[in-house]
Amino acid sequence: MPRLLRALACCALVCSLAACVVTPQQTAQPRPNGHEMAVQRFDQVNERIDNLSHRVDVRVNQGYYPPPQGGAFHHRLDVIRQEAHDMATQHGGGLSGDEQRVLNQELDSAAHAIG
Repeated sequence: MPRLLRALACCALVCSLAACVVTPQQTAQPRPNGHEMAVQRFDQVNERIDNLSHRVDVRVNQGYYPPPQGGAFHHRLDVIRQEAHDMATQHGGGLSGDEQRVLNQELDSAAHAIG
């Protein structure tokens, strides 16, 4: 009988330790709907434009380009931002994947010119 009790106690101990090691399954996060994805795309494009604009300001302040060239870069970024805004107004405030791709290509070109 004492062996049986020890065996049960060991089994209970092993089971409780196993429960500590096993992690609970994570629940899948719900996917955003199409409109939310479109708005996220628009926000990503705007964030990228803001980052490039900041980079232009830093480079002008450090003397890498003269202020008129920095102004030209800012104008180019403003035109891309306006294009993004125009596209987004046609889709209730967001961008389709193709529109985002086109805008990112323009931003890639601008980023290459900015350096």
